[in-house]
Amino acid sequence: MKLHTISINNLKRRKAKMAFLTIGLMVGIATIVTLVTLTRSMSSDIERKMDEFGANILITPQSNGLAMNYGGISLGGVTFDQREILESDLAKIKTIKNSKNVSAVSPKVLGGITVNNHDVLLVGVHFESELKMKQWWKVFGSEPKSDQDLLLGTDAAKVLNVNPGDKLTIKGESFTVAGVLDQTGSQDDSLVFASLPKAQKLLGKEGKITLAEVAALCSGCPISDMVTQIAEKLPDAKVSAIQQVVEGRLKALDQFKRFSYAMAGVVVFIGSLIVFVTMMGSVNERTTEIGVFRAIGFRKAHIMRIILFEAALVSLLAGFLGYAAGMGGAKLALPFMAESKNAHLVWDTTVAFGSIGLALTLGLVASLYPALHASKMDPTEALRAL
Repeated sequence: MKLHTISINNLKRRKAKMAFLTIGLMVGIATIVTLVTLTRSMSSDIERKMDEFGANILITPQSNGLAMNYGGISLGGVTFDQREILESDLAKIKTIKNSKNVSAVSPKVLGGITVNNHDVLLVGVHFESELKMKQWWKVFGSEPKSDQDLLLGTDAAKVLNVNPGDKLTIKGESFTVAGVLDQTGSQDDSLVFASLPKAQKLLGKEGKITLAEVAALCSGCPISDMVTQIAEKLPDAKVSAIQQVVEGRLKALDQFKRFSYAMAGVVVFIGSLIVFVTMMGSVNERTTEIGVFRAIGFRKAHIMRIILFEAALVSLLAGFLGYAAGMGGAKLALPFMAESKNAHLVWDTTVAFGSIGLALTLGLVASLYPALHASKMDPTEALRAL
């Protein structure tokens, strides 16, 4: 009779205990798979959100000024020197070391104008880069295509009493309201957006911009380094990073990762203990059987191979079932824990092979001492029990 046949027959005879061992190890592996998959899926979701988050680097004119405020009350400020940003200078951003991480640059020019006897803030933008940066915008109507097209915020459209397709006259020029933004809850709701060249002309600021937003927020973007690099290229501008929200998300995710690793450690210990106790009990129950094997010529290595093969079979089964159960648990929990409702579950072959390998390693390591103990049994003691 072959050794693996003995192991399989023993598992069949002790179905209840082997089922308990399989379930115990499976729960441990499933817990680890769930935590790891949730962490990876949430990381992927946050990285995708980061790419859609918009501007995280703000470029404004450098000024020597003093803010005048006391007790939280702002009294304005005193400005000694105000400088302009030239639109042509923004091309230098493409020459920084981390230029490959810059996904969009959106220059803006701002100025107050009067439309239909209402004072509004006109914002000149490159619509292509602005729409790319602000992917959360929903436009009713159509996106602006030409320099004579306007895009209005919700509040601005209500005040001016216009809808998509209507005409507006600004400083004697006729413009078409191409679209109206859905409510955003930000300052965009009260703005009138025009093409950058046209707004510069209307405001008398040809070739100049008021500020520029840079979208460079991705999983591998060194934001601090990029701020320094842009500041070196634009010495007359103030470059600052806007990433408090994302930092908060990343910090929360990092804490969840640490919790996951701690839980995984506890689960690994408990799983190993379950395997050890179960296999040790199985060995003690089979004292007579093992003694007979030793009496008829089985070597110590043969006994160890029988015990370890049993543990390997159970561990492999627990690994497969644990991975399946873990992925199922992660799929159910992800919608409640992710940043967005359409977060995608990350299927990683590394996690699959890792979970099966971990189950096999735990089973063999925890069964090593019971197998060694079984191999050292004295056959004469077992035969006296017959």
